[in-house]
Amino acid sequence: MSTKSATIVALSEMVHGQEADLFVLMTAKEELKTREGKPYFKVGFRDAAREVTFPIWGDSPWAEECRRQWTPGAYYKLRAVYRDTTYGPQLDIRKIRETAATDAADGFDAGLFVPQSRFPAEAMFGELCTTARENINDVALSALVLSILETNRERLLSLPAATRNHHAYLAGYLEHVLSVTKTCVYLAEKYAEYYPDMQPPLNRGLVVAGGILHDIGKLREIQWQPEGAAYTAEGRLIGHILQGRDIVREAAAAHPIDADLLLRLEHIIISHQRLPEWGSPKPPMTPEALLVHYADDVDAKYNMIYTTLRDDETPGPLTSKKNQLYQHLYRGKQ
Repeated sequence: MSTKSATIVALSEMVHGQEADLFVLMTAKEELKTREGKPYFKVGFRDAAREVTFPIWGDSPWAEECRRQWTPGAYYKLRAVYRDTTYGPQLDIRKIRETAATDAADGFDAGLFVPQSRFPAEAMFGELCTTARENINDVALSALVLSILETNRERLLSLPAATRNHHAYLAGYLEHVLSVTKTCVYLAEKYAEYYPDMQPPLNRGLVVAGGILHDIGKLREIQWQPEGAAYTAEGRLIGHILQGRDIVREAAAAHPIDADLLLRLEHIIISHQRLPEWGSPKPPMTPEALLVHYADDVDAKYNMIYTTLRDDETPGPLTSKKNQLYQHLYRGKQ
């Protein structure tokens, strides 16, 4: 494919009817059949900000090449026309080939196709550790939390917070957990001062530790692939809540803490999603667990609102209901 006949354009910047050369990551290739039993492929391509999914019909000139050569997780250079249709955005492919080393001269960089946090991962990790040191007064609990963070540092720098819905991008985990922890610091200070006669007193350090570790089981639940975040076998069969408790228990064997404090920390982890249908076997039953639950819930839902308002292209004052919250959002007059 010639690189001189068309300007390289980002998929996320293309508009209806535009033809251009572009670099994309193939995210999906699924062989399906129509209602009439005719075979076709459902394929997906993306850059960091937009994903396009569409069919390659059996009578398409690309059908055989798609079957034999196109590979999810591989990068391609396309010449294609972008179209907005009643079935969503699609690409009318004119030419396609896998990327080559020489494409770097035209701006190809694999990192450009991976959605990632707006904030530097190293800075977020450092701030999270500093928050633990400054706000967890119990020396043993602080050591436990910091040991878990440091042991898993490399994974945490890139780990997404989910496979979809919220913070489902590189370093999304750190972005989410740091935000939750900041809210936990605020809520713990507020309610400790507001209810000074509570018995037993609110354990502010435990609230912060719970905020930092509430999703730690996602280290074993989620993995990053070129196509995006995906569940591990352990994630599918067990989930992050029980695995989070396992990680804390394993770390506590090397960094022991008071038995009752460990019980309360485990309870925060297993109850932070509150409802059985959301994965929690128990609801929050301590003040610390309650604060962590709501700090987590508001951060996840606010990210969903932010993403919907950013990405929804429905005309008018209301967004579509096709979003992570399954509801319209009001954005006002355009």
